[in-house]
Amino acid sequence: MENEPKKNELMKRFEMHIDGKTAVLDYVEQDDGDLAFTHTFVPPELRGRNVAAILTRFALEDARRQGKKVVPQCSYVATFMERNGEYADLRANSPF
Repeated sequence: MENEPKKNELMKRFEMHIDGKTAVLDYVEQDDGDLAFTHTFVPPELRGRNVAAILTRFALEDARRQGKKVVPQCSYVATFMERNGEYADLRANSPF
C-alpha cells in the first residue's frame, strides 16, 4: 500500500512510496550483526511532511524486533536517535 513504510531486503533499504516518489533509508548489515543506517533521502516534493521521521522510526522498530543494534552513520538518523531517547538502547556500543 502506498504511504506505508516497507523494508526492501533485496535493495537493503527501507522505503516509502508517496505520490509516485520514493523516500529511502539505506542500511548495511555488518559482520557483527549490527545494522549501519548509511543514508536517508526524501525527494524535494515530499519534504516537510515528516517522511524521514516516519521512515526512521519504522527502521528502528524493525531493528528492535530483530534484536539488532544500529550504527547511525547517517546524520539524520544520528540526530533522530539523540532526540528520541526511546531508541538509545538500539545504538551500537550503547551503555544501556
